[in-house]
Amino acid sequence: MSGLAALIAHVSFWVLLPYGWFFEEIGPRGSTVFLLLWLIGCVGLPLVTYGPLLFSSFVALLDIALVFIVFKGDVRLS
Repeated sequence: MSGLAALIAHVSFWVLLPYGWFFEEIGPRGSTVFLLLWLIGCVGLPLVTYGPLLFSSFVALLDIALVFIVFKGDVRLS
């Protein structure tokens, strides 16, 4: 189950980033910042105790920030 959650987090990150850039919700600087944060997490977290286990949660936090930026708030499900 956690593998599925990690997959959803990664897919949504890689979908939201170009979506926000294409519709001009995130500029080139914002896209670069998110890509650098993802890269820092990918490279840096394995150096920390239990870090590799936290990478999916880190990407999920980046997703939450992207949703707030791209959709100007939370997404209504109903």
